[in-house]
Amino acid sequence: MQTLLSVSNLCKNYKRSARFLSSGFRQALGPLSFTLERGQTLCVVGESGSGKSTLVQMIAGLISPSSGEIYIKGEALSSLSQQERCKSIRMIFQDPSDSLNPKATIGRILAAPLELNTNFSTIEIDEQIHETLNLVGLLPDYLDFYPNMLSSVQQHKVALARAMILNPDIIIADEILATLDISLRFKIVNLLLDIQEKRGTSYIFVAHNMNLVRHMSDQTIVMHNGLIVENNRTEEIFNRPQAASTKHLLQSHQPDYRK
Repeated sequence: MQTLLSVSNLCKNYKRSARFLSSGFRQALGPLSFTLERGQTLCVVGESGSGKSTLVQMIAGLISPSSGEIYIKGEALSSLSQQERCKSIRMIFQDPSDSLNPKATIGRILAAPLELNTNFSTIEIDEQIHETLNLVGLLPDYLDFYPNMLSSVQQHKVALARAMILNPDIIIADEILATLDISLRFKIVNLLLDIQEKRGTSYIFVAHNMNLVRHMSDQTIVMHNGLIVENNRTEEIFNRPQAASTKHLLQSHQPDYRK
C-alpha cells in the first residue's frame, strides 16, 4: 500500500498560565508519529482530554503545531498553499446544525468551496455539486433548502457532501456520529465506507463507540495524556491490547471483555 499521510514528531506546547510560579511552556501533546495508507480508515481513541481533537485539528490545519511535520504524498503540509491543503484534507465537525450556515441554501454551502479553491466554470460547479449530491444520497431538490429544513441525517449528508466536494485525499471526522442514535450512526458509517470503496478516500475518525471503531477502521491509535500508547491494526488492538489504558478503554465499553 502507498503511504498517504505521515506524521513525524508532532508536538503542541502551550504557554503556562501567569498564576503559576514556573514559567515557559508545557508540552500538551507529543511527540507523535504515525502513517496512514491510501484508502484506509484510522480511528483515534482515548479518554477525554487525551489529545485526540488537538491532534486531528493540527492535521486539518486549524491548530498550528509547535514542532514536527505533517506530510501528505511526501510533501510537507506547511509548504502547501491554502487551496492545495483544502483539496488534500477536509474536516467534518461534530454537529452539522452548528457548522452549516443557517442563512445559506445547500446549493450555496456546496458551491462555496469550489468557488474559493478551483477555477471551475459555473457549469463545472453545477456538475460537481450534482455528482457529489448523488454520491451522498441526496436529491438535487435539496439545493434550494436551508439546513434547518433537513433532518439530522440529511444535515450529516450535506456536511459530508461539503467535505467531499473537492475530492480530497483525506476526510477528518471529529465525533460526527455523537448526535445520532445507533441505527442512524451505522447508516452514516456505511455511507462513508461506500464512498471510500468508490473514491479511495482515506478517513481519520475521532470516536468513542468502540463497536463502531471495530466496524469501520483498519488502524487504531490509542492516546493517553497527549501521547500515542498503542498504534496497530484494529483487530490487533481489540484481540491483543498491550497498553493498560487500551485495556481499560475496552473494558469500559465492553462489559464482557476479559483480556
